Amino acid sequence: MIGIGHLGNYHLQKYQQLPNCEVIGVVDTVEERSSKAAEVYNCDAFVDHHYLLDKVDAVSIAVPTEFHHEVAKDFLSEGIDVLLEKPIAVTLEQADELISIADSNAALLQIGFIERFNPAIEALGKIIGEPLFIEAHRLHPFFERGTDVDVILDLMIHDLDMILNFVKSPLKNVEAVGISVLSDNVDISNARITFQNGCVANVTASRVTGKVMQKIRFFGLEGYHSVDYGKRELVSLRRKGGKGRIAEISANTVEVEHYDPLEKEINVFIQSVMDRSTPLVSGSDGRKSLELALRIVEKMDKGQDIIL
Repeated sequence: MIGIGHLGNYHLQKYQQLPNCEVIGVVDTVEERSSKAAEVYNCDAFVDHHYLLDKVDAVSIAVPTEFHHEVAKDFLSEGIDVLLEKPIAVTLEQADELISIADSNAALLQIGFIERFNPAIEALGKIIGEPLFIEAHRLHPFFERGTDVDVILDLMIHDLDMILNFVKSPLKNVEAVGISVLSDNVDISNARITFQNGCVANVTASRVTGKVMQKIRFFGLEGYHSVDYGKRELVSLRRKGGKGRIAEISANTVEVEHYDPLEKEINVFIQSVMDRSTPLVSGSDGRKSLELALRIVEKMDKGQDIIL
């Protein structure tokens, strides 16, 4: 485990529960963090990730975004499989290099978009048709963690990945605004994304909101679907009737399983490591969401953002 912060500790908890995994070492540049984690998980502690290069088969990386490329590159170059927290990197050039290195060394690269493993999203994937309009809100209180990047790369990118996963169409246009409130980067942003097939997505992310809201809604000809990520709930309605009959709305009967998304994410990663299968969220998926996120940031940088 590289990076023993908020996410790193959660990763360690899940790995320790797996019978087919052995936690070899933990790495953090703050020695107190790595030493404490090493005591808890009965493994070695390091302040430099290079010491693990000849000791492990796979790693989880949860370091600040600016170090994603540097750290992941070292492990992928040695053929070591990597679960890398989102976003994949800071630039598309860095993302392309990581994907290329992974391919060249037969190493697996999975990107940590945890919402892909949300049971409500898994249930939605079984029934959703072609979305025509999407509305997403990801609103959080302020925490200093994650403010090294804009709220787009910190929070919104989860919903961008989800939208790209369900909308099978090239991008047409992006409009965006953003506001810096408590950090040096944009803390509130809204983006309107238009696809060539006519689908429109309206996405809002904030890390300066009084309460947490994590919802995404899909509207299409076949019906309406609403996912509450936090509660892991799905509300799905379908349209009945038409063609001379009065249209009616009725509920879809959809079973949502109960499981922990991070546990599922890590289990899927380990299964890919063992059977050498392509990860559910690949490096290419990570690149696509990063490209869209950077388009949004670019729109703001061209004068559409408001800095308080």
